[in-house]
Amino acid sequence: MERKIGFYERYVKRFLDILCACLAIFFFWWLFLLIAIIVRIRMGKPVLFRQMRPGRMDRHGKEQIFALYKFRSMTEERDEKGELLPDAVRLGRFGKMLRATSLDEIPEVFNILKGEMSVVGPRPQLVKDLVFMDEATRMRHTARPGLTGLAQVRGRNAIVWEERLQWDLRYIEKVTFLNDLRIILETVKKVFIRSNITETNKELEVSIDYGDWLLATGKITQEEYDSGIRLAQAMMQEWNEKKPG
Repeated sequence: MERKIGFYERYVKRFLDILCACLAIFFFWWLFLLIAIIVRIRMGKPVLFRQMRPGRMDRHGKEQIFALYKFRSMTEERDEKGELLPDAVRLGRFGKMLRATSLDEIPEVFNILKGEMSVVGPRPQLVKDLVFMDEATRMRHTARPGLTGLAQVRGRNAIVWEERLQWDLRYIEKVTFLNDLRIILETVKKVFIRSNITETNKELEVSIDYGDWLLATGKITQEEYDSGIRLAQAMMQEWNEKKPG
C-alpha cells in the first residue's frame, strides 16, 4: 500500500512530535506523577495499562504492533467466579474523569518519543479491529497513529465506526502543519474548555469494538467474526514471542 507523502509529513512532522513530547514531559512531569499516585492509591497496581495496538505499516505493507501505554482507568473487580466485572461497572467516577479529560492518554507521549505514535494521526485501534478492516481502510495505517486525530474532534466515540474511519482516511489525504495545528487546537477546546463533561462520558459509554459492531449490524457473519478473532490472537501471540525481553 502506498500513498503520496508530502515534505511536512516526511521531514518535519517527526521533529515536531519529539519537540512536543519533550515539552509535555518537561512542563507536566508533576501531573504525570500526581495521576500515577492517585491511580496507585485508588486502584492499586499496575498504574499503567498496557495494550498491543497496530501501528504504521512497514515497507512490506504490514502493520507494526506496539505496546500502547495509558493510565489505568478501570478496577480489577471480579465476580464470585473470579471473572472480571463488565467495563461499565469497573469504570468508576475517577476512571470516567480520567477518560473524559483524556488524562489517561498522557503516557502515550513516551510512545511518541519512541516513534510509534505521532501527536496527530488516526487513533490506534485494537489488533482485533485491524483484522476486520479492508485494504482501503487499512490505508489509515500508512501514517503513524496519533494521540489525537480528525475523528476525535469530529465526534470521538459518539459517531459510528464508518464515519470514524472515513475521517481517518480524509486526514491522510492531506497531512499538513496547518491541519495538524487545527486538530490540536480543537482537541484542547473539546477536552479542556468544555463545560459539560457528562457529554464526554456519554461518548465513552457508547463505544464498541469494530468487529463487534460489524457483527451486531450484520455486516459480517458469526463465522467471519470468530475467524477474525482467532487471527488477532495469533498476531498478538506472534508479537509477544518476538518482542525484546
